[in-house]
Amino acid sequence: MDTQTTKMIVSGMTCGHCIASVTEELKAVEGVSEVRIDDLVKGGDTEVFVDSDGPLDISAATAAVAEAGYAGRV
Repeated sequence: MDTQTTKMIVSGMTCGHCIASVTEELKAVEGVSEVRIDDLVKGGDTEVFVDSDGPLDISAATAAVAEAGYAGRV
């Protein structure tokens, strides 16, 4: 299977705990193999890169980010 990378924009993260929460929730989404956050934009829009086996379930990914307490979009 080909790994696909999807860039999400997550708003409101401010610290390492925020990164850990979002990463944990996203990794629980079926098919997600890796989550990368290169640069945290404190309180702003942060780019989150999600690697998945095939197309990412966008609704599941945004729901996972919301479960962590943040707003996410593709």
